[in-house]
Amino acid sequence: MRNKKIAFEKSPLVSPDTVVVKKRHKDLSVDYKTIKLFREIAKVVAPPPILTVSQWADRYRKLSAESSAEPGQWNTDRAPYQREIMDAINDPECEEVVIMSSAQVGKTELILNIIGYFIAYDPAPMLVVQPTLKPMAEDFSKDRLAPMIRDTPTLNGKVRDVKSRTSGNTILHKTFPGGHVTIAGANSPSSLASRPVRIVLMDEIDRYPASAGSEGDPISLVEKRTTAFWNRKKIKVSTPTIKGLSQVEKEFESGTQEEWCVPCPCCGKYQPFEWPRIRFSDVTMECKFCGEHIPEIDWKQQIENGKYIAKYPERRRKRSFHLNELTSPWKHWEEIIREFKEAQHELKVNGDINKMKTWINTTLGETWEDRGASADDSSLLGRREKYEAEIPDGVLLLTAGVDVQDNRFEIEITGWGRGYESWGIRYDKILGDMEKDETWDKLEEYLDRELFFGSGSGLLIACTCIDTGGHYTTECYKWLKKMEAKNKKIYGIKGMGGPGIPLLHKISQNNQYKVKIFILGVDSGKEILMTRLKIGEKGPGYCHFPINQELGFNETYIKGLNSEQRVVEMKDGRPVIKWKKKSGTRNEPLDLRNYSTAAAEILRPNFDVLEAKIKAGINYMKKSPAKAGKKKRAGPVSRGLRL
Repeated sequence: MRNKKIAFEKSPLVSPDTVVVKKRHKDLSVDYKTIKLFREIAKVVAPPPILTVSQWADRYRKLSAESSAEPGQWNTDRAPYQREIMDAINDPECEEVVIMSSAQVGKTELILNIIGYFIAYDPAPMLVVQPTLKPMAEDFSKDRLAPMIRDTPTLNGKVRDVKSRTSGNTILHKTFPGGHVTIAGANSPSSLASRPVRIVLMDEIDRYPASAGSEGDPISLVEKRTTAFWNRKKIKVSTPTIKGLSQVEKEFESGTQEEWCVPCPCCGKYQPFEWPRIRFSDVTMECKFCGEHIPEIDWKQQIENGKYIAKYPERRRKRSFHLNELTSPWKHWEEIIREFKEAQHELKVNGDINKMKTWINTTLGETWEDRGASADDSSLLGRREKYEAEIPDGVLLLTAGVDVQDNRFEIEITGWGRGYESWGIRYDKILGDMEKDETWDKLEEYLDRELFFGSGSGLLIACTCIDTGGHYTTECYKWLKKMEAKNKKIYGIKGMGGPGIPLLHKISQNNQYKVKIFILGVDSGKEILMTRLKIGEKGPGYCHFPINQELGFNETYIKGLNSEQRVVEMKDGRPVIKWKKKSGTRNEPLDLRNYSTAAAEILRPNFDVLEAKIKAGINYMKKSPAKAGKKKRAGPVSRGLRL
C-alpha cells in the first residue's frame, strides 16, 4: 500500500487516459468530467501567449495570391528589416512609427500585418487613411484588406463577409469583437470626422492634400482622433516627394532616423546600403570602412545579421525608419542601375526631369531636390548667337505657342532638333481687335507661313498650342473649330498648376464647341524649361537664342523667360511649392515656351525620319500633288499624328 500511495502522489492529477481517479477516501473521489470542465474554463480565462506583431504574422498571416508574388504563409525572415518596424508597435515607449521608404520593400504588407494583429490579438478601434476616398481607400479595402481577411483563418472568423446582411460591415467599415477598422480618404472631411480611434495608419502621406476640404491638415485631423487613448499608436508611411514639401521627410527627421545596416562581409563593420558606393561596371558596393568592392549577393547574405542604427536613439517616442530598394530581396541592383541610366538619359538627352525625380523617390526613398542654380538673365543674354538663316542647321521640327491678350496675339516659333535641343526662331506680336474675325485670320495666315534654311529648303509649323483661358475664350473656341475643320494641328490648351501634374496631363472636350483642349501641367513645363536653360553645352536639351534684333529675342524676352521662381509657402500649416512672378517682369515668354514645348510633346516625332527628309531638301509639311491614278500616302510620326 505504501508503494501504491507514493506512485499515486507522484502521478499527474489528471491523465487523459484515466476515466475515474480514486483516492483512499471516497469523499475525495473526483469525476473526470468535472476536471475536463475546469480544464476548458482555464483555456478560456488564461491570457493569450505574448506575441509581437511580427510573431503574430509569422504564426497566422497568410499572403493572398492576387496581391503577392509569393502567396502562402508570411515569413518575416524573407525581409528581416521589416521585423523591427512591426515590433516597434509593441514598444510601450513608442507612440509613433514613421516609414520613409522606396517602393518594393513591402510597406503595404507591414500596414496589413498591423491591422491583422489588432483584429485578432489586441482588438481596438482603427482608422486607415488613404490619400483619396475614391478610388484609393476603396481599392485598398477590396484589393488588399479583404483578401487578407479571407485567407487568414484567425481573421476570417472574426470579420464577417460584407455580403452578409447581418455582418454590420461595408467596404469602408468593418467590425469585429472588441473593435472596428474604418478606411477613409484624406480628401474627405466626413470620412475623417467620426468616432475616436486608438490606432491610426496613414498611408502615402506625401500624396495627401494640404487640406481636407475646409477642415485643414488631414494629418492633424486624424491625430486628434487618438487623444482619448493613453496607449494610442500612430503609423505614418510614404514614399517621399519634393524637398521642402515632403511630409514624410519632415516626420522622419523629427524621429529616431533609423537606417537598416548590415555587416561588411570582409571587415564586419555595420553600414547602410548607399547608392554613391555602388559601382556600375561590376555591380558591387564599396565598403565605407575597408574599401573592398563586394558583390550584391554577398552583401544581401548579411541581411539576416542586419540591424537598425538610430541617429537619435533618445527620441524613442517617435521611431522613424528609412529604407531604399537596394535592401529589397525583390529587386536586383543590376535592374536598379539600368533604371537609373534610363532616367539619366531622359534628363541629359531630353531635358526631362520627371523620370529622375521618380527614380530618386521610388528607388532611393529620398526627396527630389533641384540643387542647380537658376540660369540668370546675363548668362542667357550672353549665349545669344547670330543666325544666318530663318531656320538654323540642326532644326528638324517647328512648333509655335500663342498667347491671347486683350489687344494682341503674342507668338513664339521654336525649332527642335535631336534630344530636344531647341532654337528660338521668332517672337512676334499681332495687334488687332480680338472680337473681329479678321484678327484671327491674320493669326492663321501667320501660322501658315513657310520658313527657310540657308540651303533654300523650307519648313512649316508642325503644331501650335494656343491658350484659351483669357478674355476671349469663346472667340478662341470658334477659331479652333474652324482650324479643326481644316485638319490643322492647332490645339487649345489650359494650364493647371500644382506639383506632380505632367506637362501633357489630359485632353478635354468639355466646352460648347467640343474642340480638343489639352490640359497642361504648367509647373512641370516650367521645371523642364529651367532644367534645360541650365545646360551649358550645345547638344541635347540646350536652348539657343538669336541675337538678330528683328527676331524678337531681346532683353525683355530673356527677362520674361526667367520671370518666375519656385518658392515654398505654407498653406493650412503645410508647405506647398508655387511659382511666383518676379516683380516688374512679364511672363508671356515663359508661358509661350511652355506651350511650344507642349506642341512638340504632342507630336513626339521620329527625328531620324525628319532628319532624312530635311537632308533630302523635302519640306515634309507640304502636301505634294497626287499622281494620277495613285493615292497620296502621308508620312507617319509617332502618336498616330501625320506631318
